[in-house]
Amino acid sequence: MYLHLGKGKIISTDDIIGIFDLDVTSQSHLTRKFLAAAEKAGEVVNASEDIPKSFVVCKSGKKRILYLSQMASATLLRRAESGLL
Repeated sequence: MYLHLGKGKIISTDDIIGIFDLDVTSQSHLTRKFLAAAEKAGEVVNASEDIPKSFVVCKSGKKRILYLSQMASATLLRRAESGLL
């Protein structure tokens, strides 16, 4: 199955490690450090045309990729579980 994240980005649901709400998780200093490190390493892909509401952590082989999405984490999760794009 595949999941549309926005801005034409479609990922395989097999690659998804986790879907996270950006507002909730960014309150933690650990998450902010994680996101900053991923940004510095060039592992962040912006799939948002507006302010991102969620981020999706994926694996692609041995590489980690974080996608920022303007869709709510609940919407992405519901789509991933139902098989809807």
